[in-house]
Amino acid sequence: MLSKLWVGFFAASLLCGAFTGRLDAVSTAATQGAAAAVELILSITGLMCLWSGVMEIISASGLAAKMESCLRPLLQKLFGVAAHDRQAMQLVSANVTANLLGLSNAGTPIGLRAASRLYDTAGRRGAPNVVLTLIILNTTSIQLIPSTVAAIRASCGATQPFDIMPAVWCASACSVTIVLLLAHALRTAFPDDGK
Repeated sequence: MLSKLWVGFFAASLLCGAFTGRLDAVSTAATQGAAAAVELILSITGLMCLWSGVMEIISASGLAAKMESCLRPLLQKLFGVAAHDRQAMQLVSANVTANLLGLSNAGTPIGLRAASRLYDTAGRRGAPNVVLTLIILNTTSIQLIPSTVAAIRASCGATQPFDIMPAVWCASACSVTIVLLLAHALRTAFPDDGK
């Protein structure tokens, strides 16, 4: 689907450039855009490697297990039967912790591993409630320290990149609460055998 969209955008830009007589501007924009995309990918890759390494250190040091035990009461309520799988809950808690610290780039690979484990726990493919709950937590995560956003703000010249923290706390707490309540209401209306 995305490839069709990109081909459509490219064709539309060529048509507009030809119609307005500005194909040279389209060519220049494509070249500059490609260079900017490579720079962005390299900077994001470096940041992702850094925070993934930090999360691996947290996991290897045993801190992930401690976080999992602290988060266990909440996770048991949210994940039901799947909360008995220790490996799944360690991955989920690591994902939640990464998002709490604003390390969403590090949370993505952990979240994918957690989703895979939760699928195995649910015993079927499709969209089990436990996986949907993980997706909700990952997407609407509460961030205590919005480090990625602050880093972007600092690179754009913000003198106080962390002054957004109260707004981030309020917005993320509200979004998580509302979405979890809606998910619970939908799970009650459309159960999938407790999974």
